[in-house]
Amino acid sequence: MSNSKRDRQRTRGGGHGPSARHRRVPPGRRGPQGTGSLWLFGSHAVAAALANPARKVRRVLVAGDPAEEGEAVAPPSIEGRGVAVEKVSRHELEALLPEGAVHQGIAAEVVPLPDTPIEDLCASAANSERAAIVVLDKVTDPRNVGAVLRSAAAFGACGLVMPERGAPPESGTLAKAASGALERVPIVRAVNLKRAMETMKTRGIWCVGFAADAATPLTDGPLPGRVALVLGAEGTGLRRLTRESCDLLVGIPIASDIDSLNVSAAAAVALYEWARQA
Repeated sequence: MSNSKRDRQRTRGGGHGPSARHRRVPPGRRGPQGTGSLWLFGSHAVAAALANPARKVRRVLVAGDPAEEGEAVAPPSIEGRGVAVEKVSRHELEALLPEGAVHQGIAAEVVPLPDTPIEDLCASAANSERAAIVVLDKVTDPRNVGAVLRSAAAFGACGLVMPERGAPPESGTLAKAASGALERVPIVRAVNLKRAMETMKTRGIWCVGFAADAATPLTDGPLPGRVALVLGAEGTGLRRLTRESCDLLVGIPIASDIDSLNVSAAAAVALYEWARQA
């Protein structure tokens, strides 16, 4: 195949430039796997991605039938991005996304954001009198991670730390649950979570772990101004080495007939209490 023919094929499939505006995509074409990109979906996730200058956006698709539910509209944040809007049917859009995805008639093909080095996150925290970092120990559900990101953004946390292995990758499901916060909260994927916690402690950040059996309630005293709020997966809680790496263990007082809170709910309570004490 000649180079010119390959170039023409790339142009037909790329979805960029004025000639691609409102082009329709073939039904049944799935999102790219292993090609360095993913599909974000839902109005908040897509608008936030388009508004984030660090996010590379390859395509934006909008769908809808004006005779039925109405046609989705690309958000204003698309202006100046140089990305064409492609109009598709809802069936065509849903063929690209996970089954049951609540897409609100819009999706974007994007390149994953780069991970943040732990040293950069610590430096950001050190520049503030008060800073909160959320640490998740083996939380595997992307919806939970997305919900934690949303709370982190709402209460002004400066980052999220997760293990490199076992934590969910960036995905449309995670971004949808985060409701735009994926674009605002830096994520560190630590090769060794214990070592990452030690790095934070050497930079003056207290590691406060949350455990159902902790003797000290969260409300018993003030949290440190610079703090890492360390939470484990629902049911299993913090792993032994993570627990031992914490400077302090606290618990969230709840009704005696309830074992524990969902990790995203616990993170929201912890972040609220930290923010309330400011």
